Amino acid sequence: MAYNAANPFKWRQHKGRLILLCVRWYLAFTLSYRQLARMVHEHGWKVDHTSIFRWVQRYGPELAARCRAFLKPTNRSYRVDETYIKVKGEDRYLYRAVDSTGQTIDFLLTAKRDKASAKRFFRKALTSVGNVRPRVINVDKNPAYPAAFKELKAEGMLSRRCCLRQCKYLNNIIEQDHRNVKRRMRLAMGYGSFRTAWRTLQGIEAIHMIRKGRVRRIAKDDVVAQVRFIHQLFGLSFS
Repeated sequence: MAYNAANPFKWRQHKGRLILLCVRWYLAFTLSYRQLARMVHEHGWKVDHTSIFRWVQRYGPELAARCRAFLKPTNRSYRVDETYIKVKGEDRYLYRAVDSTGQTIDFLLTAKRDKASAKRFFRKALTSVGNVRPRVINVDKNPAYPAAFKELKAEGMLSRRCCLRQCKYLNNIIEQDHRNVKRRMRLAMGYGSFRTAWRTLQGIEAIHMIRKGRVRRIAKDDVVAQVRFIHQLFGLSFS
């Protein structure tokens, strides 16, 4: 299907509101594709679970990209950690960062857990829209972080005053935040390909950011405003 920025649902068999409902529910709640297909069937729409899978793959990353411009800045205290994700039976690593209040800063799925991967993640976090340069970065004892931090400082990507702090107990906030992804991974029983995992995770993380209140002028407890915002991102009315 050719991409259409003005009407991202053009040529789809089902209406955009139904597609967005399925995508939003799958990304926000711990549901399998089959469970979700049954739920919408009970409301009178017959949708195959494979269609919902394709919608999530198509619109999950699109949601993550479209919401970026509306994110409010986080604070300058980073908490960085990685958690493993099963892809075709092998461990892959989801790097994540939150600030000291628990707001998601950024995320990146990588094949390895090494200096190059840590450096790629830091670069992504430092250059993404809405992210401020850190005053302090808290990490665990993974030796890849100091090496990546040192190189990025030498390249000028990090302020000279920015410090790296290796203190595990200060990362409790992000380790708790990993649960949002881990619950869905257990239900999915791993992912069939790196591409599938990454596209799904982008949508899950985007919804998680919206629900935590990182979007400007939308409170974390205002569910109606959050749904309205997502509809507006895709050019749909909400009533």
